Amino acid sequence: MSASSLKPLNQQVMVITGASSGIGFCTAKLAAERGAKVVLVARSVETLKKLVAQITNAGGEAIYVVADVADRERVQAAVQEALARFGRIDTWVNDAGVSIYGRLDEVSDSDSRRLFDTNFWGVVNGSLAALPQLKAQGGSLINVGSEVSEAIVPLQGMYSASKHAVKGFTDALRVEIEEFDKAPVSITLIQPTAVNTPFPQHARNYMSKEPKLPPPLINPEQVAEAILKAATEGGRDVKVGAMAVVNTTVSKLIPSLGDKMSAKRGSDQQENIPPLHSQGTLYEAGESGSADGYVS
Repeated sequence: MSASSLKPLNQQVMVITGASSGIGFCTAKLAAERGAKVVLVARSVETLKKLVAQITNAGGEAIYVVADVADRERVQAAVQEALARFGRIDTWVNDAGVSIYGRLDEVSDSDSRRLFDTNFWGVVNGSLAALPQLKAQGGSLINVGSEVSEAIVPLQGMYSASKHAVKGFTDALRVEIEEFDKAPVSITLIQPTAVNTPFPQHARNYMSKEPKLPPPLINPEQVAEAILKAATEGGRDVKVGAMAVVNTTVSKLIPSLGDKMSAKRGSDQQENIPPLHSQGTLYEAGESGSADGYVS
């Protein structure tokens, strides 16, 4: 789809999953500030209520839909609520995600499957629910992957696997929709490096120490800007942050070196304190209501 057929942000209706914290929270606020009508989807009802109130008090337009993206029916309900309120969907952002810190041989199958239900099937559910609307009148589908859609990070092996799956799904979907159907839909994969959000605190943690992200971290605003640019200008895959470029390039061109570099990141993922909330938000809403990470 040509970028010229995508609407300016202040003429768009944008649905954002994972809108109650981190990248999704930041994207929702920025989009609303710039005039988009936003539909916020997450499990954290109290946080969603507060964010909608903030946006409307500032003169913006927003509604929220409480949904677990793993539930196709609830995601479909978000489509219907967006249409009932605003009449259309111009951009759909699949951002909801969660991680697990722990060695692959220690993580339970049930936890791994739950992660895939959110990170992979959540993207599938959102994409397939939104596409009929986007194909009918044009628009953008934006899936938030990661640098580990191509590289990997140890101690988050299942998260890495889920983000590889998101890339495979998104790339195949792009060919079917853009090339086969010639549909007026732009399909973009956003691939950030590590972002300063509550991501580690929300993760299920099997380690004996509190998890953290390996530095350097970028700010969620950088990823939100990349998402909003894709909403108005399109794009195929967008690396966000210098390390995203470095890590994906090395993993592709010199994979054995990529393995060594990844191994060095193992110790960079643990704080020097015991775990604070080992269950994270894998099964329960977090209600953090913040874009930025916590300072330990």
